[in-house]
Amino acid sequence: MLPMREEGADAVWSLVVPLKPLVRAKSRLSAAADARFRPRLALAFALDTVGAALECPVVRDVAVVTDDPLAGSQLAELGARIVADVPAAGLNPAIAYGARAVRAVRPAAPVAALNADLPALRPAELERVLAAAAQFPRAFLADAAEIGTTLLTAAPGAELAPAFGGASRARHSASGAREIVLSGVPSVRQDVDTPEDLRVALELGVGPRTARHTAAISAGIAALGAPGALGASGA
Repeated sequence: MLPMREEGADAVWSLVVPLKPLVRAKSRLSAAADARFRPRLALAFALDTVGAALECPVVRDVAVVTDDPLAGSQLAELGARIVADVPAAGLNPAIAYGARAVRAVRPAAPVAALNADLPALRPAELERVLAAAAQFPRAFLADAAEIGTTLLTAAPGAELAPAFGGASRARHSASGAREIVLSGVPSVRQDVDTPEDLRVALELGVGPRTARHTAAISAGIAALGAPGALGASGA
């Protein structure tokens, strides 16, 4: 387990990562990955996302809101704090609860909600995005499709007020959050919901856990979209 970083000028952000039970995760990949393989892929995504986030110099800690015991155990081994999804009322209540749990320990923490499905995440790119977000009370980064949101931030004293899901870019903008517009940060924008998303993430270069799960099925990845293309792996 990685130790929590000491307070300082650099490692200041607390991240909140929501993760639904793995058996329900990544249903939109069903055309390419069978029900046996999708939970493993979702866990690999989350491990690579959280692992990269913990390596970001400006991130002090990561709280994962989940009730999945396997995911919780493995993410805790990486150094994440596991927060039970007490509201059990969906994505946004889980994020809001996680943010409150963070601030119960660090009342003045700047907080960011980050998607759990960013397997190509680069610590340096996340650092750039968080530096840009620090200029505003609330800010967000749109996903690669420019419809959803992969990151939402709140400065000390500001509520996160998450509105993730679907066309969340428009909702976060309407809520008064400032959109972060940066070039050169594709890994922070490329979440994975569909086979095409996964293909793009693989082209960017995914983390080691996702790479292990996809290495054995590289031929299938080349033809993503074919039913069962990701179902043959025994990984």
